[in-house]
Amino acid sequence: MTGPGDAAGEPEARELLERLLLGGPRRYTRGQVAAMAGMEPRRTQRLWRALGFPDAPDDALVFTDADVQALGLLSALIDAGFVDEATEASIARAMAQSLARLADWQTDMLGEVLSRGTDPPGRVDPERAAESTRRLLPLLRAVQDYVWRRHLAANAERLVGSAGPGDSRELAVGFADLVGYTTRSRGMGGRELGEMIEDFEATAAEVIARRSGRVVKTVGDGVLYTAPSPVDAVEIGLELPVAWRTAQRPPLRVGAAYGRVLTHLGDVYSPVVNLASRLTTIARPGALLVDRELARRLRGLPRFRVRPLNRVSVRGYEDLQPWSVRHRPPGGEDLAVEAMLDEMADDVLGEGPDAPDRP
Repeated sequence: MTGPGDAAGEPEARELLERLLLGGPRRYTRGQVAAMAGMEPRRTQRLWRALGFPDAPDDALVFTDADVQALGLLSALIDAGFVDEATEASIARAMAQSLARLADWQTDMLGEVLSRGTDPPGRVDPERAAESTRRLLPLLRAVQDYVWRRHLAANAERLVGSAGPGDSRELAVGFADLVGYTTRSRGMGGRELGEMIEDFEATAAEVIARRSGRVVKTVGDGVLYTAPSPVDAVEIGLELPVAWRTAQRPPLRVGAAYGRVLTHLGDVYSPVVNLASRLTTIARPGALLVDRELARRLRGLPRFRVRPLNRVSVRGYEDLQPWSVRHRPPGGEDLAVEAMLDEMADDVLGEGPDAPDRP
């Protein structure tokens, strides 16, 4: 093998890196892998697409022994009754979406470390990358296994009484998004934008975890979270804009709603999710808006000031009643006025079901 930086040695070093990651050389076609695993070629193609990879020509040597082994493991899961053919593609797709993002982050991180001080600047030497991968891969695998097991343990209580493939239960759902993100991002460089998004996701993850919530997903300028407790969901919604706020950052706004939600393959589905999203779009920068059900569940808690706002029309809700929630300031307010406003809010909450708000 030629020395580092020699262009003639790059293909060989890249092949070494690929073998390290794939567990061996590419030696099988799609049809050969299907035959060795005892599966229909059409089925293996469906799984390959669900994993997010493009179709390979029938005669292309794309697959490795690890691919054959993975299909064998899938067959074992099916035989054990854990997975069926109707859901295997959905499970593959859910896993792939999470792991693809993790792989992107790890590749960027490794590339940044390996390109420091190189000549030319930013160039990653393939041999150095292969050697680093050989050392880091077992460590990354061990850490990922630990985190995965900890999350399984945290969700263990859901195993008892679960509704099956989709777990339907009452949850608070919240959205938080950056105000003016699109306009601001146009004037930012790639590194600066990446750092801002990384800071946003780190801040959101910390605040949400501290209040027993769960990050469902992040989408560039926003984060979707759930919390089993209405109080925790509201505390997250109030704390996030404060924890994120600096003069250099775009402000954050939050919307939250409460009701029955279907959790499936790590995502959440319900009109409650849509309602939380709509409330976010009409919230002022730095503010939290909630739906009637969440406002009702805060009723009588002295640390929150819950106030009805003017009804608005948004997509899917022609007469939506948003509710503003803030922490009640410690002293200094006119107690008589506060009591009167609390009674007025209670009167509005007690007027009966608000059809546009109900999930």
